Amino acid sequence: MLELKADLHVHSSVSDGRNSPREVIIEALRKGIQVISVTDHDSFEGSLRAARFAGELGEELVVIVGSEIRTVKGDILVYCTGRPPARIPVDPLELRDRMHEEACLVVPAHPFDKRRKGIGELIYAGGWDAVEVFNAHSDPWSNRRALEAARELGVPGLANSDAHVAEAIGSAYNIIMASDVTVEDVFEALAKGNVTPVYGRPSVKAIASTVAWSIKRRLRKKEGRYGVEEDYPLYE
Repeated sequence: MLELKADLHVHSSVSDGRNSPREVIIEALRKGIQVISVTDHDSFEGSLRAARFAGELGEELVVIVGSEIRTVKGDILVYCTGRPPARIPVDPLELRDRMHEEACLVVPAHPFDKRRKGIGELIYAGGWDAVEVFNAHSDPWSNRRALEAARELGVPGLANSDAHVAEAIGSAYNIIMASDVTVEDVFEALAKGNVTPVYGRPSVKAIASTVAWSIKRRLRKKEGRYGVEEDYPLYE
């Protein structure tokens, strides 16, 4: 079995991140990340671009096609093995069931962090493939409640950076025990619960970069200079 370092919640410039999917991949490789998912808001495009670039490099890096979907009750991470689904429901439970029909994994993101729009108590509806039990930018109370929920539901817990700048990638991550460095093997390992979350917070440099990026985005919004990410709240 191989121990693969995985960060499964990262944003790029396709939504509200600062860095391009290409830059995200370069930083992930620099930090020894072996599995990554670029989970831009309501878009799989960032992960698709990242996967194409990683393929061109020929490195042993698994890029999972993913997105952070804004449902009517909060954010849910979706991971797929290949082409993303054509229809994405905004009802969280319909999304869960629809994504399972598409052989995708569904994971509530920062479920008890109201500032980041977690789904809260709806998590106890169950049927999730895992729970993000540690988000590097969430408060300790929210993370602790997520961990308790995962244990009660009997599903694996994930720790992710929720990075919006490259410097923060890998600040929290997972060790996935997989038989090979492929999307299929990683999915199988996640389904079996062969994952250990590793908690961590962004470095001082990463925090400073995140704050600077947040300020820049605020100014862009004020000036009306917004890109594809502008339907989403500013990162805090």
